[in-house]
Parts: sequence; C-alpha cells; structure tokens
Amino acid sequence: MRSVTYSMGVSLDGYIVGPDGGFNWTAPDADVFRFWIDDIREVGVHLLGRRLYETMLYWETADEDPSLGDAEREWTALWKPLPKVVFSTTLPEVQGNARLASGDLAEEIERLKAEPGEGDIAIGGATLAAEAAASDLIDEYQIMVYPVLVGGGIPYFPRHERRVDLELVESRTFDSGVVHMRYRVARRPAS
Repeated sequence: MRSVTYSMGVSLDGYIVGPDGGFNWTAPDADVFRFWIDDIREVGVHLLGRRLYETMLYWETADEDPSLGDAEREWTALWKPLPKVVFSTTLPEVQGNARLASGDLAEEIERLKAEPGEGDIAIGGATLAAEAAASDLIDEYQIMVYPVLVGGGIPYFPRHERRVDLELVESRTFDSGVVHMRYRVARRPAS
C-alpha cells in the first residue's frame, strides 16, 4: 500500500517559512538538491496546498530557461509529469499535470490509495499536512532541517493536543550542516 509522506524544509526552530513569509534559507546546495531529485523519484502523486502549488509553478516552465543547469533540468523532467492534486477554494483552475481536488483530503487520499500505481503519496505545505496529521493520515515525516533560527512563521508540525510516536528510519547530515531525518509513524496494531 502506498505511504503518505509529509516532506518539507524546516528551520532549526521548526518553521517552514519565517515571520516575513520568506524561505530563502532553504535554497539547496548541490548535495541537498541531488537528494531532493532522488527523493522525488519515489513519489507517485503530490498533494499541494495553494501556496505551495503557486511556488512550484515555476518548475512547469523552467526547462524553457536556457541558463538552467543540468540538475535543475533533471528535477524539471521529473516534476512536470508527476501527477499533482491541488487543494484550494480560491483557484479556478490549475496548470500542468495537476488537477483541483474534488473531495476533502481524506477522500482524496483514500481514492489515491485504492488506485493502481506506485510511489508515495507526498503532501507538501504545512496547512494541508496539519489537516492530514489531525486525521492520522500521515505515515512518514521527512524533515530537512536547515541550520538557521527564523524566530517564527508557519510551523512544520501542526499544533494540536495529540501525541504521535515516531520511529527514526533514516538520517543524513550534509556538508552544509543541513540534516535530513525520516520518521515513520509508529502505529500500534488494533487489539
């Protein structure tokens, strides 16, 4: 069965964007970018909120830029054909290989898990991930921790009163000081 993963870059103090809405501190060096390229190969469909969708729109046409490097071209070649589901109540339409969600998040995930296909169901964006976490829909948290304190903003982890036990599956430290951690939700068998 396909896993649901939540993967984002985060400051050491736990924010995906700072108080000003910026996230320029997550610009990856070559090693981190290579990691993201390899990681996206494991994704079968990507669920995005409106803000992340709008940020990622750049990659729908990035290959038209003659100054794009080889790694960016490789990322674009993987990102563009990747199926995407966008959750928005304000967007009238989406571009590329994306569609607007027709149901709520739990319904979409249930539908995607039932469909034939391979690769993880990736969730991007803190608001969408918070909804998935509140409904216990996330199987793995993948965190790329950047060595910076931003002092506030949008938190990576949702703020709610529920304990979630996690198992460390993988960790890696990059030369830049960025640390990747992958945690699986520790689900207890039903009794």
